[in-house]
Amino acid sequence: MSMISAIRESAREFKKLPSLTGAALMSALHMILGYCKIVISTVFEIRFAFLALGVAGMLYGPVVAGVVGAIGDILVFIIRPNGFFFPGFTFNEFVYGFVFGLFFYKKRVTVKRIIAAKLTLSVLINIILTPIWLNMMYGSELFAIPRLIKAVVSFPAECVILYFIMTTAQKVRDGQKNR
Repeated sequence: MSMISAIRESAREFKKLPSLTGAALMSALHMILGYCKIVISTVFEIRFAFLALGVAGMLYGPVVAGVVGAIGDILVFIIRPNGFFFPGFTFNEFVYGFVFGLFFYKKRVTVKRIIAAKLTLSVLINIILTPIWLNMMYGSELFAIPRLIKAVVSFPAECVILYFIMTTAQKVRDGQKNR
């Protein structure tokens, strides 16, 4: 499936009631998982909201998963604001869902695909976009070694967790098709 056809098909998912219901559930799960984290130090923690976006991307495609990410981010801010609202981070969440949709929509979950998706997102979000947003907000450095170390250290753990969640969701999805 080409990228353009995946985007078109994903946009059509908005016309299906089961997809809308599932997307709403994924938004709620994204929001809940956003509060779950493992704190390793004051600058390093592992969060789990990306898992809901991975599953949403696999089930509903890039467009729906991107919207799930953006809505989830906005709802988290409304329910428990942490600082001021900045749309760059909402864009990051959209990109997370969109990229997961491009990698997994109507495709098998494989270790290579998990690594490629997480690597793409780590570079795009953690190394490029987030430093730009933080620079715009606070004037911080565009290249920070701690951010790079965090991305490298969390990468394997996030890939393993994502693999197990995605393969489980894939089995559930495939089981639904066989009914």
